[in-house]
Amino acid sequence: MSKKKEELARQEQVNEEIRRVKLPRDKQTIGILDQRLGASRMRVICLDGKVRLCRIPGRLKRRLWVRAGDIVLVEPWEYSGDEKGDIIFKYKQTQVSWLRRKGYLKKLDEFKEF
Repeated sequence: MSKKKEELARQEQVNEEIRRVKLPRDKQTIGILDQRLGASRMRVICLDGKVRLCRIPGRLKRRLWVRAGDIVLVEPWEYSGDEKGDIIFKYKQTQVSWLRRKGYLKKLDEFKEF
């Protein structure tokens, strides 16, 4: 790697640590992506104890790439909110470690699969 690329990589790591962590507001909840089902649908195990069928909204479809095991922010639908929702944000590894330290992921230890 060239020196410029190494320097840019280091700067990205520093910037990644400084970023703010998006916390759940109102009805939003944190969840773990369990399984991708196709057609931008996913099964998410939420920390409120419910399993939701979630999708990525059209405005985020090109920008948000998720895999099984990712920690995501889920916004339940207004109607049938216990069963369906939208994935609106994916947490990066440094953000997940911050959430663990601050106690937002206490219920995550209950899920042994992850």
